[in-house]
Amino acid sequence: MTEQFEVTVRCPVFRSFRVDQVAGLFDVPLAEKAEEHFRVEMPDLNGDWRIGLIVGPSGSGKSTIARELFGDRLYTGRDWPADRAVVDCLGDRPIKQLAGLFTAVGFSSPPSWVKPYRVLSGGERFRCDLVRALLEAGDDLAAVDEFTSVVDRNVARVGSAAIAKAIRTGSVGCRFVAVTCHYDVQPWLEPDWTLDMATRNVARRSLRRPTLRLSIVSCKRDAWRLFARHHYLSGSLACHAECFLGVWENEPVAFCGLVGSYGR
Repeated sequence: MTEQFEVTVRCPVFRSFRVDQVAGLFDVPLAEKAEEHFRVEMPDLNGDWRIGLIVGPSGSGKSTIARELFGDRLYTGRDWPADRAVVDCLGDRPIKQLAGLFTAVGFSSPPSWVKPYRVLSGGERFRCDLVRALLEAGDDLAAVDEFTSVVDRNVARVGSAAIAKAIRTGSVGCRFVAVTCHYDVQPWLEPDWTLDMATRNVARRSLRRPTLRLSIVSCKRDAWRLFARHHYLSGSLACHAECFLGVWENEPVAFCGLVGSYGR
């Protein structure tokens, strides 16, 4: 079931010599206030759903609608202390709960959990922000603005699939709404509803997540260098290990080293 949602945004126009020049040169009509009106379809936010998506081109009003709908529940980023590990910046939660959340959003690198936010990669920061948004939401609703905007598209798709799995399996108790200009996350999130700001209409769940095709190939020991810093033990690799890479869309995403064991 959908309903019409309307919001009008106004801002003052400050008159000056340069502003009047722009108005004259480019025939820009000046008024006391600039105004834009948005009228969109919205699903019942109290209905039976777990994941929502607000998507559309830049300037289409995504953030405006999200702020009106979700208020303080819209996560737009937070400052992280420069002198503390990310695992120490998330309150007094038990370490097992934090480890579970980090893993649920695809951030399974304990060596990175003990580093400050400022030294992490863009993809790691994105996942830390996801964890923070989910913790702040508790059992309520987490809405994240600029979802996946600062990460490469492979990270965006994998991160979307990870958060969707965590919510649908119950490892994360809140409902989740992503707000983004990137349409490519839609099939990976598999949202229950999608508000497309280009049309301002709502579509019900219709896309299924693409199949992940992982190729397993034999590789040299040198490939371990791509993964060693994420390993929670020493990072060393036996010299006689037989090594394999997991490759997704021509990118190495997993490593396995096997050592034969003789005996019973």
